Amino acid sequence: MGTMGVTETQLRLIKKYPNRRLYDTKTSSYITLADVKQMVLKQEEFQVVDAKSGEDLTRQILLQIILDEESGGVPMFSSALLSQLIRFYGHAMQGLMGTYLEKNIRAFQDIQKTLQEQSQKMYGDNARGTQDLWAQFMNLQGPAMQSLMQAYMEQSQKMFAQFQDQMQSQARNMFSGLSFPGFPSGSQNKSGNDPEKS
Repeated sequence: MGTMGVTETQLRLIKKYPNRRLYDTKTSSYITLADVKQMVLKQEEFQVVDAKSGEDLTRQILLQIILDEESGGVPMFSSALLSQLIRFYGHAMQGLMGTYLEKNIRAFQDIQKTLQEQSQKMYGDNARGTQDLWAQFMNLQGPAMQSLMQAYMEQSQKMFAQFQDQMQSQARNMFSGLSFPGFPSGSQNKSGNDPEKS
């Protein structure tokens, strides 16, 4: 009982009823998805639970907000990117991709927070100043990010090439002791006793 009290003070509890209505236990009133979106924008901690079963529905509600945003005028994800994300589900890379995206978004948030703090020092509460500072950073960041991504891609390709070489040499070692009729064994290939070369 005491644990529940602690959770409620930390998290704003929203109950979802079968008629799809959302009930805010903090204000004791029904709210809309737009109200939940405002909580997200204000960085309020909240949890949405099924009023009957107590099942946590927070992710479902957040995904619904993303779907509404993506269906609006200025979507963030292209069809190609969404298709690629879908392909990652059930793939061996799924967990890795989730972690990669999360880390990148967190890094972006940290940059944004630092920029806002710098802007506060330079311009006070002037929102225009913050926008100008952000625009300057984005202009600088474009070429920097391009070269960074290029270096990252090159490094990844190198690592993959090394991995391929390793796999091929493992396969060669595995089959080197075996001989098949009509084929020279792996050891003969390695020694370089090629009749055409001698």
